[in-house]
Amino acid sequence: MKRRAFLGVGSKTLAIALAPCATRSGLLFDQQQSQVLPHALEQRIAAVIQAYDSQGNHRTGTEVDNASAEWLAEQVRQLGAEPSLEPFTLDRLDPQSCCLHVEGRRIDGVPVFDGGFTNAEGVRGRLGPLGSEAEIGLAESEPYKLAEPGIEHRSQVSEARRSRHKAVVVLTRGARPGLFLMNASAFRKPFGPPMLQISSVESNWLNQQAQSHTKATLVAQVRRTTAQAFNVTVKIAGSNATLAPLVLMAPRSAWWQCVSEQGSRLVCWLEAIRVMATGKPARDCYFVALSGHELDLLGMDAYIKRRPDLIRRAHAWIFFGSDIGAPRQPNLIHASDEALEQWTVVAMAKEGLTVNGTARRDSMARGEAGAVQQGGGRFVTVACGSELYHSVADRWPEALDVAALTRYAKAFANGALEIAQQSV
Repeated sequence: MKRRAFLGVGSKTLAIALAPCATRSGLLFDQQQSQVLPHALEQRIAAVIQAYDSQGNHRTGTEVDNASAEWLAEQVRQLGAEPSLEPFTLDRLDPQSCCLHVEGRRIDGVPVFDGGFTNAEGVRGRLGPLGSEAEIGLAESEPYKLAEPGIEHRSQVSEARRSRHKAVVVLTRGARPGLFLMNASAFRKPFGPPMLQISSVESNWLNQQAQSHTKATLVAQVRRTTAQAFNVTVKIAGSNATLAPLVLMAPRSAWWQCVSEQGSRLVCWLEAIRVMATGKPARDCYFVALSGHELDLLGMDAYIKRRPDLIRRAHAWIFFGSDIGAPRQPNLIHASDEALEQWTVVAMAKEGLTVNGTARRDSMARGEAGAVQQGGGRFVTVACGSELYHSVADRWPEALDVAALTRYAKAFANGALEIAQQSV
């Protein structure tokens, strides 16, 4: 089966991909075995991405996520720096029976992780349009847009959370048909009815059933397990401890293999560590690779709680955004001030990269950078568009342009070193 065929996944693929210990070890692709990458950095990046992809589903607090933390720490050691694993606890949700039964069909899905859940019997009743009197409502999420972080949670999904339906089916929309999961931005304070995310390939048929108010059963059963997850942290000491430190951060957990969404960030993060470890920075440089990204940014909260003064104390926060180097996709930068915006433009230009768009400085910062923005810190982030955002098809090698990702990694590593070497 070709990788892109996973967009219309069935129940067996979903069960395997969502299992907390779903791994594929030693996976090599013929395409990459026969490809000779021209530069050493491209080879390193390809090797890291391929290893990250082979680990499995990087969902927070799973065996895969925790083993991936150990793997990432070893990557740091090989670059000449000393990592630390900082734990935090969570109630991990492991999907059990999660499906919609309608008209003799079983359609598997993934529960919304910050909504309600059902028992094994599920919710029974009529399937109907959102806002109708039907017991089970049918809604659609918005496709991911680079310039509008979190848009998939708005409109119908937001309405569904406040609805009187006993349960809701969410048809997930993306750049192409398929299953595109939503992050659980209210994971610590879940609300709303049980909601089951289902691939948009079922859209036409389910809308027909909803118009007919067909009887259905929705099951969104999960098991809760107290678990531990880890942030990977690194400090590279500068020569002048009185200077405000530089912080570079990258999320490392998410749905599925997420090689473009998170793997691209991690290779930029690792390249910055490599450059900084031998670059003799003047200011201290802090690095953090965060778990808990898809679950209300749990890892960022844990990181800041250990360092409550760091948001304002830091000279700047460099946040590696999602899907850096995704093929044929525009980029967007968001900086808290003119100086950091211009630094980004210059750093990228040195590697032949053009800035395609800039976010308004007062617009909502994406991901973990939002905590820095809300705390009054300086930040800059770069992200790229994606056709595979939160999709099971976000896989190596199709999801990334290694040559483009290499240019981004060099640009931000060398640019960060310039900031770290400044004596004021």
